[in-house]
Amino acid sequence: MSQGTPWVMTAALISWSGFFLHNYADLPGQTILSPETLYPTLVYLALIAAWFLKPIRNIAAWALFGWALLHLVGGAIVSVLPLPFLPFNPEQTLRHYMFHAIYGVLQIPLVAMSLTWRPGRSAAARRA
Repeated sequence: MSQGTPWVMTAALISWSGFFLHNYADLPGQTILSPETLYPTLVYLALIAAWFLKPIRNIAAWALFGWALLHLVGGAIVSVLPLPFLPFNPEQTLRHYMFHAIYGVLQIPLVAMSLTWRPGRSAAARRA
């Protein structure tokens, strides 16, 4: 097991927690089995499983990075910016924006860890 595995797995759990918290708080009636939550959760699980396959760990690291970045940037663009072609459901309130802020902040550890613990990156490069 890679030395960075616990860090990356913890960051993935934090990222997923932000996603789940957002869905639970902002989308009425959500459970972990609701499609809006279940399908992205399955992607998280697949990417985490891929991390443990040494031959594709570098691909998994980049995929985790992209997934977290998608949540960080995509969530802000699609749900927070008042774009005229988007339905505003849930209503764009301070409460909604606060959950997006929490959601976004909780994506940052996975963005950082998936880049820091890429295979082939030396310990000296990780410290820099």
